[in-house]
Amino acid sequence: MNKKIPKVFRNEVNSNGNNENVFVSDNKNNGSFDGRNINQKLASIFNSSSFVYKADVNIKLKNKTVVKRIVGRNSTHLITIDNELIPISDIVDISCS
Repeated sequence: MNKKIPKVFRNEVNSNGNNENVFVSDNKNNGSFDGRNINQKLASIFNSSSFVYKADVNIKLKNKTVVKRIVGRNSTHLITIDNELIPISDIVDISCS
């Protein structure tokens, strides 16, 4: 039962072909400073157990920052308690106040 096993090809590793000194980052956070995008932040606000139907939030838009009480959302807008529609595409950052 002493059969010879064929040798396996093993390529020699030299220091020039190794990628230890290469770093690539593909971090696209779309203006969100903590790494989450706006849809993830909105989901965490609306899914939070501390808010029954409304949430006071700081919304940083492209041209200004506002404090609003949001009560709902659809696919393109946030709905405030004053029946204002805020386009989600204009939001740069959002956080609970």
